[in-house]
Amino acid sequence: MKYIQREITPIGEEDLFIVLNHPNARFDYAAHFHSDYEINLVLNSKGKRIVGDCVAEYGNLDLVMIGPNIPHRWVSEDDNGDAHVVTIQFHKETLEYPIINKKIFHPVKELFSNSFYGIEFSDETKVMMKDSLLNLSYKQGVESALEFFRILYLLSVSPNQKFLLEGHSKMDVAIRESKSRRINKVITYMQEHFRENINLSAVAEDIGMSESAFSHFLKKRTNRSFVDYLNDIRIGHATKILYETTYTVSEVCYSSGFNNISNFNRIFKKKKGQTPSEYRMNIQKIMTKF
Repeated sequence: MKYIQREITPIGEEDLFIVLNHPNARFDYAAHFHSDYEINLVLNSKGKRIVGDCVAEYGNLDLVMIGPNIPHRWVSEDDNGDAHVVTIQFHKETLEYPIINKKIFHPVKELFSNSFYGIEFSDETKVMMKDSLLNLSYKQGVESALEFFRILYLLSVSPNQKFLLEGHSKMDVAIRESKSRRINKVITYMQEHFRENINLSAVAEDIGMSESAFSHFLKKRTNRSFVDYLNDIRIGHATKILYETTYTVSEVCYSSGFNNISNFNRIFKKKKGQTPSEYRMNIQKIMTKF
């Protein structure tokens, strides 16, 4: 069985971004992943789009943003030579640029964070952004940089974005977009410490709430208990490792914050409907069958 390929993108250290403009595009490349962000515009083609464990139909105009290390592939139903693909790639370190942490860039920072779930943009956004994305490769110098950030901003504030990776629902979007300082602090803390032996009392203390108040607060905001929300984060991380690496299930278990292999298998099957080994086998089949 073929493994998903790790791609080394052509973006250089001095590049802010690169644009790969492919008229008469062919879809003969294998499923792959890389360490950079990517925006893909696909025109005049239809078929299947694979992003992580999400396999979906795409139409004659498709626009998706993908975060680092998410396997992806587009498979066209026909090969008539009319397809046009524009791919914009930019460094994973972009999120760490000081300017991105300025208040004015908050929507863009959220866009980067959300792209780790894979984002499909609405039909209205696809139409609105098509010409800007097609023309970006003809911009040069500072003008190209300004247009690049304009595109990122317009995408970040566009309505009706859809997360593609399994397990991330509208509820998750609402939580991530919450204006509540406390809920955002909770999410950040749990995402940064999920590999550790964290518990409800530690998180409650971090945001200055009692355990009972915090438990009620989290349940109201996420409709999930602390343990269930923490397990969602850990299982989400585990699925990425399963399709990105050849680590053993035991290694995946412990690197995802679980300290008991049988407990990991039980929770994984409850969340995903299959064991970690079955999940890895099935995702490989998805990536190579088309």
